[in-house]
Parts: sequence; C-alpha cells; structure tokens
Amino acid sequence: MSYVAGAAQITGVALGAPLVIGVTRQVRARLEGRTGGGVTQPWRDLRKQLRKQQITPHGTTAIFTAAPLVLAGTTLLIIAVVPLVATGSPLDPVADLFAVVGLLFLGTVALTLAGIDTGTSFGGMGASREITIAALVEPTILLAVFALSIPTGSSNLGAIVAHTIDNPAQAVSLPGVLAFVALVVVIVAETGRLPVDNPATHLELTMVHEAMVLEYAGPRLAVVEWASGMRLTVLLALLGNLFIPWGVAGPDPSAADVAIGIVAIAAKVAVLAILLAGGEVFLAKLRLFRVPELLAGSFLLALLAVTAANFFTTQA
Repeated sequence: MSYVAGAAQITGVALGAPLVIGVTRQVRARLEGRTGGGVTQPWRDLRKQLRKQQITPHGTTAIFTAAPLVLAGTTLLIIAVVPLVATGSPLDPVADLFAVVGLLFLGTVALTLAGIDTGTSFGGMGASREITIAALVEPTILLAVFALSIPTGSSNLGAIVAHTIDNPAQAVSLPGVLAFVALVVVIVAETGRLPVDNPATHLELTMVHEAMVLEYAGPRLAVVEWASGMRLTVLLALLGNLFIPWGVAGPDPSAADVAIGIVAIAAKVAVLAILLAGGEVFLAKLRLFRVPELLAGSFLLALLAVTAANFFTTQA
C-alpha cells in the first residue's frame, strides 16, 4: 500500500495545487471586500493557457524551453519522496533533507537561468533578485529541518515525522518553535508571497518571480504556474506534517490509513493556505533591500534551533 500512498499524494498535490492557489486568492478577495473569481479560477486560467499558441522569444536557447519542465519535474519528485500521506514510500531511502532542498534549489536555478536567457532587463533583474533570496532561503530550510532531525538521529524526512508522532512534545519544544517560525518565513520567501514578493503585481520595481516568467506564454506558462502552485502546496503540507503529524499513516498503511492521511493533509494545507492568505492582507510589500534582513533573521532563528536541539539532546 506504500505505492498507493505515493500515487495518492502525487495525484492529490498535482490536482489540488491550483485549488490551493484559488483558496488563497479567494480569501484575500473576501477580506479586501472583493467578490473574487472563485476557488476554481486557477484551473480555468491553466486551461486557457494550454489552448494558446506556443511562443518562443527570438534568441533564446534550450534553457528557456527546458526550464518549465525542470521546475515541474523537480517539484513532482519532491512530492513523491516527502512524507505527506504516509511516513514510508517506495522512494523513502532518498527522502533525505539534503536531497529535497537540492531539488528545490535546482528548480529555482532552472527558472533563474531561463530569466537570464531571455536577454531582457526584466528577466535579468528578476533572476538576480531570485538567486539572492534563494541563497538565504535554502540554508535556512536545511538548518530548520536539521534542528528537528537531531533528536531523531536521521535526516530522513519520514523518520523525522514518525519521531514527532511518537514524541508530540517535540513540536512545541523550544527548538521546534524556533524552527517553525524560521520555516514559515522561508516558505513565504520561497513561494514568492507577501511581504517578500507580491504574486499579483506587475510593477517592475517590485517583481521577482513574475519578472522571470514575463516572456513565457501558452502551455509553457501554464506549466510554470502549475509547478509554482505545487511548490506552495507541498511546502505547506510538509510544514504541517513536520509539526502536526497526526493523521499521517505508518510505513505500511492500509487503504483506510491512506484515506485518513489524504483527508488529514488536505485539511492541514487548507488551513495553512487560509492563514497565509489572511496574513497577507495585513502585510505590506517589503522594500527589496529589507528582504535579506528578514531572511537573515530567519537564518538566525534556525541556527538557534539547531543549538537548542543539540543542548537538549545532550542534556537528555
């Protein structure tokens, strides 16, 4: 049944990612006094993009063409290996913290190179900003989750979630709280949400992600937007399972366990998406030179989490 659990989480995230984006947009619209396009609007947008003509800017190379596929492929691989529905999967031996962060960074680098490959000022500007943010985000993710792995004695994500299920007090311990706050900040930065980036803007002075994908249109733009939605979904799901692992099935789940795991992870992602969107309504976009300060603060919190985890483990 581990294969069923793996297939369920890949299918669920792939199909549910546009709905997660729709939930965040709809919550923001309602809180801002607007009607909104509905939760299913992102699916309609993807369908519209898939029907459009494929356009390739003059002078671009294979990098521009391959970047959306690399971004989507690395994201799907992350979904396949992380413990979303069950703690064990056919790819569990490679469900390592360092491998997952490496895959995240690979997708970011692919999109960054595509932005540079266009040769436009917007693409280069967005790529420069994105790689600056990524240079601070990826080490913070490593440190924050590494703090959770110290009591477990393993960097395997399934083992970390299983250990938290057996020791729920770990989630509310000092290292757990510090790691949680650090992860929230870097997930916001990694997925281009406020206050680091505004996913709804097209102002050249504030764009980061949007600046890199301005030259994409049609099916390629659909793949980029779909992959970005999957990234947000899987990171919210991983955040939920690392600190609220209840409902996650064991390494050898039954059909009922898989069903419970699917419902549990869907509920966690929905709640986190609503909280994220609700928080964005009350936050202003940070000035660009303030973003590294925010990310440096999250890195410091992750470092303190590692120090505290080492101290408590030694005392125990």
